[in-house]
Amino acid sequence: MAYDPGAIDATLAAAVGDEPALIAELRAAFLESVQHGLDVLEAARGDVAWREAAFRLRGLAASFGAVRLMAIATEAAEAEAHDAALLRRLRRAVERL
Repeated sequence: MAYDPGAIDATLAAAVGDEPALIAELRAAFLESVQHGLDVLEAARGDVAWREAAFRLRGLAASFGAVRLMAIATEAAEAEAHDAALLRRLRRAVERL
């Protein structure tokens, strides 16, 4: 799967036009939401909570064109709760946003 670091900015620009300040503000809000989603996933108690948190993270990623994060969150939703390797991959994907 290819990683496109400009996908999020392109998605935001398509939504709001050529407004760099607004794009930066929305990008910051997205990153804050993603970090919160990752925190919720890491704190999930049980398989159901884990799966729900992973699906929420996937939906957020999909909304902003973060394809790699979306794919890994999908894997997490289908995996055992608190899969250490998937958590590491998710953290790396978030860091690269």
